[in-house]
Amino acid sequence: MEKAKISINAENVISCIDKRLYGSFIEHLGRAVYEGIYQPGNPNSDEDGFRKDVIELVKKLNVPIVRYPGGNFVSGYNWEDGVGPKEKRPVKLDLAWFTTETNEFGMQEFQKWLDKVGSELMMAVNLGTRGPDEARNLLEYANHKEGTYWSDLRISHGRKEPYGVHTWCLGNEMDGPWQMGGKTPEEYGRVAAETAKLMKWTDPSVELVACGSSNSNMPTFGKWELTVLDKAYDYIDYVSLHEYYANYADDPESFLAENIGMDRFIKAVIAFCDAIKAIKHSDKTINLSFDEWNVWYHTKESDKKIEHWIKAPHRLEDVYNFEDALVVGGLLITLIKNSDRVRMACLAQLVNVIAPIMTNDEKAWAQTIYYPYYHASNYGRGKAVRVDISCGTYDSAKYKNVPYLDSVGVLNEEKREFTVFVLNRNLKDDITADIRFENLELKAEAEHIVMAGFGLKDANTAEHPDTVVPASKKVSGTSFTFPKASWNVLRFTY
Repeated sequence: MEKAKISINAENVISCIDKRLYGSFIEHLGRAVYEGIYQPGNPNSDEDGFRKDVIELVKKLNVPIVRYPGGNFVSGYNWEDGVGPKEKRPVKLDLAWFTTETNEFGMQEFQKWLDKVGSELMMAVNLGTRGPDEARNLLEYANHKEGTYWSDLRISHGRKEPYGVHTWCLGNEMDGPWQMGGKTPEEYGRVAAETAKLMKWTDPSVELVACGSSNSNMPTFGKWELTVLDKAYDYIDYVSLHEYYANYADDPESFLAENIGMDRFIKAVIAFCDAIKAIKHSDKTINLSFDEWNVWYHTKESDKKIEHWIKAPHRLEDVYNFEDALVVGGLLITLIKNSDRVRMACLAQLVNVIAPIMTNDEKAWAQTIYYPYYHASNYGRGKAVRVDISCGTYDSAKYKNVPYLDSVGVLNEEKREFTVFVLNRNLKDDITADIRFENLELKAEAEHIVMAGFGLKDANTAEHPDTVVPASKKVSGTSFTFPKASWNVLRFTY
């Protein structure tokens, strides 16, 4: 059995964690909306057509904020099509995913659903086929109290009080050739700046996220961020990051280390932001919104065969295995470690589409990745604390000198709890670690939640929804065993 040493000083605080770090994402894509969160006539749906079983699973996740309505979808979306009487809404072609969009579900319905699950809206505006005028009109519709054309239109649609949407995305992946209305960094930087100006003049309280690169492998990565920030720095609050992680090579040792790649990506974007800050002699710090991240690769080939122009096809319905859950746990550790600058993040997506929750006509169930997300969202609120680890390392095909253990702590002073998240990447051996705490008097007994002992390819399905689930036990002392290939949550009180 491998041995390790862990040292935790409760005063070694990284940051206070913004609750929006545990956000998610719903796009008009596949069955995320239709047959996902919204399915009128289904026996499991309520009077508004919302799936009650999905609502319960989302409420357990305690999701603080949800990005909507895209994603690629937003770059061709006219927001006016999704408000007002449903019988008057137009049916249109969606060129992002080559489907037919009925618009029977829009901002009004989504906000009602968010109220039921206890979450907030992160709204994206169309900077692909539209621009600053449509964005400021949407903001006026959503947030202005009354007495103007757009605010009074909202009231006529049955919503007297403003929606009060605080967080807004200025387009989506505008560097991508797949994007409707894709732009050069110079073009996007200018339109983002002008849109941000109009939106902040309309409502100075909003926070705005400018598009960063679509992923770290884009040929313009770096140049894009520097150019966009140069033009829009004074008007925005965040720059976005998007990245999806895959295991096409069936190389679990490299796959379990992918959060190292995430950390490098984050550090690079921080450097770009701070370089422009220095050049502009600015006192303002731009933070990061990692508003698309997940494992995504299982369905990419099969999705190419989907027929065009149908409504809500079964697209991006990855069935996640135990290996994927371990990777998601590692990615969450990295987000918490960087929570001083990554203030928001969105697991993409929430239901059916590369999601922790799946549905069919009979029921909803939790995929393997649901559980580390649940643990982080519920037990990862408070102050992020550094964890110092001395343990063995390994080399993989993609990453060198990878520590077998990765970890971060969270101090919740309100609940008098201290949580330690631990990923064991060792595929062969359990690891026993002595943990030394400083500046924190913990009670003797703790809870050890663990996901371990499964085959890497084991998954939860409609027929067998509880194949991969966490177990919990009470432990005491200062020595803990982390099973091989495991996700661990240690919950202490003080």
